[in-house]
Amino acid sequence: MSAADLIPEDATVPTLSALLALRNRVQGRQPARLGRQGVSGVALSPFRGRGMEYAESREYVAGDDARHIDWRVSARTGRAHTKLFQADRDRLSLIVADTSPRLYFGSRLRFKSVQAARVAAVAAWAALQDGDRIAALCGSRQEAPIAPASGVRGVFRVLEALCRWYAAVPQDDEGLAFALDRASRSLRSGARLWVVAEPASVNAVPASRWAALAHRAEVVVLLMTDPFEQVPPKARLPFWQGDERQLLDLAGKAQRVRWQQHFVAPLQTAQALLAPLGVHVMALSCDADSTDWLTALRARRAG
Repeated sequence: MSAADLIPEDATVPTLSALLALRNRVQGRQPARLGRQGVSGVALSPFRGRGMEYAESREYVAGDDARHIDWRVSARTGRAHTKLFQADRDRLSLIVADTSPRLYFGSRLRFKSVQAARVAAVAAWAALQDGDRIAALCGSRQEAPIAPASGVRGVFRVLEALCRWYAAVPQDDEGLAFALDRASRSLRSGARLWVVAEPASVNAVPASRWAALAHRAEVVVLLMTDPFEQVPPKARLPFWQGDERQLLDLAGKAQRVRWQQHFVAPLQTAQALLAPLGVHVMALSCDADSTDWLTALRARRAG
């Protein structure tokens, strides 16, 4: 854990100042796209992907992808050439924030809901670094989606919304499926979809829906977890339910099996559901560094 994550903050409600401070953490990390001169943003790249258009051809060098050889230019010049592609300057990065009641809990450092807000903020700052237009929405009918906008202004509007959405358990949450229905209306080919969610919410969405989204956009799903939920102690734990004191016996086999089914299995199921569909899926504990996942994701893309 970094020193930045040890700065005192409200562990149950995200603050705008904390989300704004994450910008410096993101700017210190390697950008997502590297051009032929190693610069970030919209530089020419020999790698073709969604949201990329042909720009020009240059002479082939060792290490270039053979699938992108420009055979016409190679035949005309007598020397192998490869195609270069221009990144889309108007790509949309859409953040979908799951606001399931199960997120408003945390046993270490912060609530999962606060970590969700921080992770979504990191995604917004990364989108800014990549030159994308940034938008966001959640599963509430009363909360209007944040319209796409570029620059710091676009990020700031998203961060304000995240603080509002994760301030307390929403009373009108329609679920992740509803939020993804909203998202699908504004996605076009080449967009990037960031989904910050509770594993159980992901499992409630049919695999066919995830496959359709992954076909249209690059989909990154970030799953919020808690250490206590994933690895509970083998002990008898007292807790209060209203005015009544209860005793939860996690030392017994039957209780641990039920715990596994309720907390651990949903994470495993979500990962098994999404990975074969071409979705980038990563699990993040509520006490983890809020930015480390971005480096891991970029390394996975490069691989």
